[in-house]
Amino acid sequence: MIDQNTINELNNKYKDALPAEIIKKALELNNKAVVTTNFRPYEAAILHAVSSVESKIPVVWCDTGYNTPQTYRHAEQVIKDLDLNIFLYVPKQTSAHRDVVMGIPSIDAPEHALFTEQVKLEPFKRAMAEHKPKVWFTNLRQGQTAFRNSIGIFSVSKDGVLKVSPFYYWPDEKLNTYLEENNLPNEFKYFDPTKALENRECGLHA
Repeated sequence: MIDQNTINELNNKYKDALPAEIIKKALELNNKAVVTTNFRPYEAAILHAVSSVESKIPVVWCDTGYNTPQTYRHAEQVIKDLDLNIFLYVPKQTSAHRDVVMGIPSIDAPEHALFTEQVKLEPFKRAMAEHKPKVWFTNLRQGQTAFRNSIGIFSVSKDGVLKVSPFYYWPDEKLNTYLEENNLPNEFKYFDPTKALENRECGLHA
């Protein structure tokens, strides 16, 4: 596990670096890496940036089973256009089955923790256990949640994996330009069934 002093040094040194420079440095530290995605808005940026440096990096997609048709079409387009090395992980129970026995509980409901475990946390844990990455690329950005405001470009997950967010300091406007310059699509009709609010932490990162 990388120590906090090294994390602080990396964050200071790479605060103004280009995403490609950050990605290359992370892969120098350890090339056993994955990039995770849910194909929410702006995900095409991180997928393009990472796959441009390492074309065959495993791309872990944890699909809750509740994505919108627009998100599924967007995902198929990005996977095809970027020729992603995709690994799909889904809950062990179908959404149709869960709709009968539980539905989508509100965040105040007692069933919400179990729901989140089933549709998001368990598939993610399964993915990480299978791939055993030492480096985990994400598209976390400053300003998304209180927790994410505190971590920096480089951080360490609760399981000791080096977590790298190359676009950490980028606002939406700058990402819009990146997408346009690289002819990448975006999609805003995204639905996360575990979050009632956009600034609520999803459970994978905190």
